[in-house]
Amino acid sequence: MMEEALLADLVTELPNAVRLQRLVHTLHQRFRCGAVVLLRFDEDALRPLAAVGLVQEALGRRFVVAQHPRLAAILSQREPTWFEPDSRLPDPYDGLLDQHVGEPLPVHDCMGISLYVEGALWGALTLDALHAGTFDDEIRRDLQRYTLLIEAAVRITRLEHENRGLRLARSDVLENTLVPGDDEILGQSPVIRDLLRELVVVADSELPVLLLGETGVGKELFARWLHRHSRRRNKPLVLVNCAALPESLAESELFGHVKGAFSGATTDRPGRFDAANGGTLLLDEVGELPLTVQAKLLRTLQNGEIQRLGADKPRQVDVRIIAATNRNLRESVRDGHFRADLYHRLSVYPAPIPPLRERGNDVLLLAGYFLELNRARLGLRSMRLSPAAERALLGYAWPGNVRELEHVISRAALRMLSQGASRREILTLEPELLDLDSSPVASVVDTPGTTEPLTAQQILSLRETVDASQRQAIVRALEASGENWAQAARLLDVDPSNLHKLARRLKLK
Repeated sequence: MMEEALLADLVTELPNAVRLQRLVHTLHQRFRCGAVVLLRFDEDALRPLAAVGLVQEALGRRFVVAQHPRLAAILSQREPTWFEPDSRLPDPYDGLLDQHVGEPLPVHDCMGISLYVEGALWGALTLDALHAGTFDDEIRRDLQRYTLLIEAAVRITRLEHENRGLRLARSDVLENTLVPGDDEILGQSPVIRDLLRELVVVADSELPVLLLGETGVGKELFARWLHRHSRRRNKPLVLVNCAALPESLAESELFGHVKGAFSGATTDRPGRFDAANGGTLLLDEVGELPLTVQAKLLRTLQNGEIQRLGADKPRQVDVRIIAATNRNLRESVRDGHFRADLYHRLSVYPAPIPPLRERGNDVLLLAGYFLELNRARLGLRSMRLSPAAERALLGYAWPGNVRELEHVISRAALRMLSQGASRREILTLEPELLDLDSSPVASVVDTPGTTEPLTAQQILSLRETVDASQRQAIVRALEASGENWAQAARLLDVDPSNLHKLARRLKLK
């Protein structure tokens, strides 16, 4: 039956994520596991692509192989690796199984196998059963036998990805794979998937791109993604923070200067455009550029020429521009702070980056990523979120976006250690450790007495505002009722079945 299910999926056209998730579900049923995880090897780490039996935030983790001896042992050989139930090697999934949330794994069976595609290490498959003796000799032989089918499913997924890339980009600029490390940007929400599908087409063009979004959404990360997916990916990517450039030095920093151009210019000095020649230049916070520099930047965009400060002749450069801003440049143009002609040159392709509050359960994936970073950084055995903490993260509006989430997780980990938590135990972060604003909706919705006018990007739609308020009300009711859903429903004066439906729609369940 398992072979038939796997073969049926191999000949069926499926989205990659669906194919891989069906694969782990089939293996979960066949091997009677508590958890099955398919992991992709990237540089020095394994990252989960599909899983059954783990908490959701585990999909955002990156398991550095050198820090996890079980994973290192699995990758070290081609045949299945089985660990004795009383093995002293730490388990990377301690506290992450959804049947034992926040608890050490009981005595259990664990095995895994490395996966190869076209002779190269691709990743690994791990299986955990909660009862010792589940994986006997016959079961281990079965895993070896099914490995070819598993690797075939992985290979088809990879080929379909490459074929889509070939339809979108010129074949003569593609390497063995379209782009390594595709999910450097963590997210499975529809808004992120749609944006990346759009940007993979834009990346292969030479058009200037204007990344728009609130502070902390990760505009620099998206700029790096665009460069890595472009034909210029083997050339430099140079980043310039325009807000940090003093007006007196901005022109010299961007375009360079010659010896004697001004007091202190003792040698010729190339600028950032020279450094990015052949590659990509990211102008972060481009709205902060002085008007005098904007005029020279416009000239470069128009004819590909720069002129070093104090030089007599211009120089040709071949640079693709990616600009980023959290300002409303249309308003800056209207107010006379930004040139209209430069705005139209930069915004050939505007790409709004969605705020974190619009990305649903991506909050948990990103939280998992930051949890694993802090676990390794602080030398902890394991660290995870309690169910109540997950709901608190989902119910918060995140005015500081991904950057704020990173700081919240790091701060909570340090606070827990400062309160005497042991690094040898599984640490569970509760809502009070996260120290989130108790009224998150107010941070993104206009209120009476506000002195600073909000921009259009900071205003939530009516539906988003209602959803955020409902999330917060449910989270508070659950906290007050000790996580009892029936009592929470009574506090909220709603039918329990309707509360469960609403919680599922709001991604709280």
